[in-house]
Amino acid sequence: MNDLASQIIAEGDLVLLSLSQRKTYLVRVEQSKSFHTHKGFVRFDDLIGKDFGCTVLSSLGCEFTALKPLLRDFIMKSARQTQIMYPKDIALIVMFSGIGPGSRVVEAGTGTGAMTTALAHYVRPNGRVYSYEIREEFQKTAMKNLERAGLADFAELKNKDVTVGIDEKDIDAVILDLAVPWLVIPHALAALKSSGMLVSFSPTIDQVVRTVETLKENSFTDIETVECLMRGMQVERGRTRPQTLMTAHSGYITTARKALKNIALISPP
Repeated sequence: MNDLASQIIAEGDLVLLSLSQRKTYLVRVEQSKSFHTHKGFVRFDDLIGKDFGCTVLSSLGCEFTALKPLLRDFIMKSARQTQIMYPKDIALIVMFSGIGPGSRVVEAGTGTGAMTTALAHYVRPNGRVYSYEIREEFQKTAMKNLERAGLADFAELKNKDVTVGIDEKDIDAVILDLAVPWLVIPHALAALKSSGMLVSFSPTIDQVVRTVETLKENSFTDIETVECLMRGMQVERGRTRPQTLMTAHSGYITTARKALKNIALISPP
């Protein structure tokens, strides 16, 4: 990922070239090279040394704004072989998980690394994400996405079946995005710290029901399931209204905390 403190575009930086709200391009700046679009080409030499947020003209005279990429840009512009989570769900999962700098997190499955990228961003500089995935080809794509975002040092990709077991102990959070999360819950119980968080993302309600039942059987507490719907607004004076299309159902997010099975006795006064 680019130097977060720098406001100057340098060779090798990733830049989000914005033509319009729906037409953006994540490109790496290389001296003496250009980026070609249907609206003409943009010379990278015109960007080097300029401030992020500057506007440049293409060879056809079209304006492009050179923006500093955000985490969502790295995720939404990532190479993918699987359906990725939307930022709306990723944001809730990160918030509900309680993770931050220094956290140790187990994730399964990796897919092509959208959630992994977000988790790695939030646990750095001294935390770590252990991401389980049985498909080796997905892992290779995920590592490329992590490297492009500058976050590969904060994640360990494991080509293992998480339903068989979790290697790590004293984990702060377990994040699940797989078809059979209930098979992982006993392993998550053993891996988590006391009061540690489990967060499961499932597209169908049948998966949720079985997951919640298994959480209860394994003495998890504070169990909750939510769905996040996001609708954009078309903003124009006198014509402002909700957009016709919206990002509606993508999945259900189930959260729970590990509780100790032994009961702490309170001594009488």
